Amino acid sequence: MIYASPPLTSEDSTVLAEIHEMRRHLASVLRAPRRWQGGLRRTMLARAIRGSNSIEGYVVAEDDAAAALDDEAPLSADDRTWAEIRGYRQALGYVLQMAGDPHFTIDTSAIRGMHFMMLAHDLSKSPGQYRSGPIFVHDERHDAVVYEGPDAGRVPALMAELADTLQADADVDPLVRGAMAHLNLVMIHPFRNGNGRMARALQTLTISRQTIIEPAFSSIEEWLGHNTDDYYQVLAITGQGSWRPRADAGLWSAFNLRAHHMQAQTVAQRVEEASEIWSELDRLVDGHHLPDRVTGMLYEAVLGYRVRRSGYMRMAEVEKHTATRDLGRLAELGLLQAQGETRGRYYTAGETLRGIRTQCRERRRPIADPYPWMRSRLAAGGRPRPSGGDGLTGGA
Repeated sequence: MIYASPPLTSEDSTVLAEIHEMRRHLASVLRAPRRWQGGLRRTMLARAIRGSNSIEGYVVAEDDAAAALDDEAPLSADDRTWAEIRGYRQALGYVLQMAGDPHFTIDTSAIRGMHFMMLAHDLSKSPGQYRSGPIFVHDERHDAVVYEGPDAGRVPALMAELADTLQADADVDPLVRGAMAHLNLVMIHPFRNGNGRMARALQTLTISRQTIIEPAFSSIEEWLGHNTDDYYQVLAITGQGSWRPRADAGLWSAFNLRAHHMQAQTVAQRVEEASEIWSELDRLVDGHHLPDRVTGMLYEAVLGYRVRRSGYMRMAEVEKHTATRDLGRLAELGLLQAQGETRGRYYTAGETLRGIRTQCRERRRPIADPYPWMRSRLAAGGRPRPSGGDGLTGGA
């Protein structure tokens, strides 16, 4: 027996309806091709990678996460962190590829395959293999075990049951089904390492199979990365210290709906901002008689990314000498500022682009909380936050 989807309250149903309405509106906006969509999609994926890995202590700059999408080297991440980021990017690539495949089935082989992709860089972590012994999560600050997974002998059957529910629960809303896939994988604790990241990737894969917008715009991994303490707290409250699949998962379900609602609001704002930023950049480019190909790279600089010649060459599909000339001209105009020596040089936003960024931030509307009682409830009923990587997972 695994955790079952809880019945929705009237509040849950209202929030769920609002999420779907926001996503239908976003889908209609994205249906019409716009030049800024590719850049926005790329930054959303980078933020998802950064968010999910930051929960485990693998923290990278957002532009380094974007570099992983392009198979480029990082500017600042250390080797160990970069290996983890690249592994997660590989698994996320699988999610993106399978999201729209009508012949794909989420079964235990697919889940284990994703785990192998994620951790293949470190064979000592047994990528793709279920754990063979007990597993505990230890809170070092309080010197206490805060969670104990089920016996290893039960793992294969429990994972098979999880996979079966993902096929059978067709009447359960995809957002709730994804939340329960996340919860069950974390609580079953099937792997020696990487369970938290796997659970979040599985959630993204699950919702991407039956939602109206693609994974880049439907994932809550970024939001979870920004709300790590609350995330640990709700897992601790729901898990109650050990494998208890009969425990009520209503708070967990509501927590995930809250995340989807607030992330959907954030995405809607970013769509508006992307359109506004590109309009401003078009005026700048036209005013300085620059080629249109520089606009995408200037957009990333506005977001705070460090721009490299190699990345610009890939983005604009230009040769080295053209990229060098374009970047030099932008630096002369003060739109970009060169940093570092020639070999490791990159460019950051100049004063004009920083001004565009500031104006966008000042125009942002506050994000509404659909469950205003949630944080006080978590604070009143939670357990200490675990440490040691991958949240309730027994190691990163």
